Amino acid sequence: MAQLTEDCFTRGEPIQSLPAAVEAIVARLSAVEGLEAVPLSEADGRVLARDLVATISVPSFTNSAVDGYALRGDDLPLDSERTFAVAGRLQAGAQRAGSIAPGHAVRVFTGAPLPLGADTVFMQEDVRVEGADCVHLPGGLKRGANVRAAGEDLAAGQVVLPARRWMRPQDVAVLAALGLTEIQVRRRVRVAVLSTGDEIVEPGAVKSETQLYDSNRIMLAAMLRRLGCEVTDLGIRRDEPAHIEDALRAAARSHDLILSSGGVSTGEGDYVKTAVESVGKLVFWRVAIKPGRPVAMGVIEGTPLIGLPGNPVASFVTFAFVVRPAIFALAGAQPTPVPVVPVRAAFAYRKKPKRREYVRVHLRTAADGVVEASKFPREGAGLLSSLVDTDGLVELPEDATRVEPGQRLDFLAYAALL
Repeated sequence: MAQLTEDCFTRGEPIQSLPAAVEAIVARLSAVEGLEAVPLSEADGRVLARDLVATISVPSFTNSAVDGYALRGDDLPLDSERTFAVAGRLQAGAQRAGSIAPGHAVRVFTGAPLPLGADTVFMQEDVRVEGADCVHLPGGLKRGANVRAAGEDLAAGQVVLPARRWMRPQDVAVLAALGLTEIQVRRRVRVAVLSTGDEIVEPGAVKSETQLYDSNRIMLAAMLRRLGCEVTDLGIRRDEPAHIEDALRAAARSHDLILSSGGVSTGEGDYVKTAVESVGKLVFWRVAIKPGRPVAMGVIEGTPLIGLPGNPVASFVTFAFVVRPAIFALAGAQPTPVPVVPVRAAFAYRKKPKRREYVRVHLRTAADGVVEASKFPREGAGLLSSLVDTDGLVELPEDATRVEPGQRLDFLAYAALL
C-alpha cells in the first residue's frame, strides 16, 4: 500500500486551482508495490512493470504484401511492358523457395516468403497473364514495391512497449506477435469506496419520502473498475462519526486509496471531515472547480483518502479531474492527457472568473459541416440526466468569464475521461 506520513500535505490557500490541487496530490503518491505475471488474455488494462524488448523481429522473414508476381529488381521493366516466364508458386506459410533465375517471375500470395534474390512484387491487378507459364509485367514500378521486409514492423532488441504503459488491445496484439504468453504487470490498485449520509439508501431498499437512492457509490465503483482498480464496496455509512471512523480506519489497513462521496463540506452535518481528523489528518481543499469545489484530501494510517462532493455531477467531474490522475500515480502508469477536440459554441453562457468550469454539452454537425456544442438546458450538479443526455464537457479556463455563440471551445468526451 502507499504509505504517507500525516504531515506530507500542508494547508494551502483557502481555494486552490484545479492544477495546483492535482499536482499536490499526485506528487505525494507513489506506485503500489507488488508485481504479478498475467497471461495475455488478461493483459488488457494492466500496467506494464518494465520495458518490453522484442526478442525476435516482426516479420521474421521478407514476404509479399500483395497477391502478385515476384521478381529480381535487376529485371524490372523500365518504360514498357516485358514478358516473364513463371517459375513457380508460393502460398503464405510455404517454405522459402530457392533462388529466382534472371528473367523469371514467381507467383506469390500475400504473406508468402519471397524467393531468394527477389525484392519486388507486381500486384496481380496490374499484370497480364498468358496461360500458366507466362506473365506480362508493365514498366514503371519502383524496386522494393509491395514487399514487407524482415523486421519492418519490429526489430529484435528494440523497446517495443515502455514500462508504465497502460496496456491496450493493440499493445496486447504486439505481445502476441512476439510469441509471448504472459507479461509482468503491477498489481491492481485497491480502492475502498463508501457513501455517507442519512438521506440516502441502497437501490432496491425501502426509502422514506425524503430519502434518495445512492447512485454516487455505484457510479464511482464503475469508474474505478474502468481504470483497472480492485474495488471494495463499503456501502453507506450513516451520519455517526464513530461509525465512519471505524470504517475508515479498517479500510486504511488493507487498501491503497479510500474514496468517499458526501460529507466533506464545512457544514455541521458533514461528518467525513470530522471522522478523518479524528483518525488521521485531513487537508481540506476548496478547489476552484465547478461543478465540484468541496474536495478533501486526507491521510489515515499512511493511506490516502479523497473525499468527493455528494452531488452526482460534481462527484463525476471531480473524479475525472482529481481522482483519475491519482489512480494513474498509484498504478505506476504514465499519465495520458485527455484528448481535447475543438468545437464551436452554439450557446451563450456567463461564468465567474478564477475557477475552472466544465459545462455539459451534446454535439451536432452544423449545416456548414462544423461540429457545434449545445449546452444542456438545465443547471444543477444533482441532475444525473445531464450526464446521460450529453456527449461530454467543454472546459472553460479560469480567466474566461463568458461564452458567445460561434466561439471556439475545448471539448472533452466522456469516453476519453473513463
